[in-house]
Amino acid sequence: MNDYPTQIADFLEETAGKIRSLTVDRLAEAAKWTGVGIVAAMLGLVLCIFLVVGLVRLLAGLVGMQWAYTIIGGLFVITGMFLWRMRIPRKTTEN
Repeated sequence: MNDYPTQIADFLEETAGKIRSLTVDRLAEAAKWTGVGIVAAMLGLVLCIFLVVGLVRLLAGLVGMQWAYTIIGGLFVITGMFLWRMRIPRKTTEN
């Protein structure tokens, strides 16, 4: 009879631990990986900007600034057209 308070306290502590592992621990892990993903995306964006600036400077030294802008712009337009075409699913003809 005197052991019931200890059993109830142990049960409540165990239940609280299970609930915490199902909720707070998962959310903490998701928040950690979300932060890592945001930092990685920002670093990737900065890397892309540096690569484009470096490419423009390289081309400007080779062919001139106006042609460098024309070449880079053309590459972006062609890439955009390709990506725009890929977004539309192809229709299959079944008879």
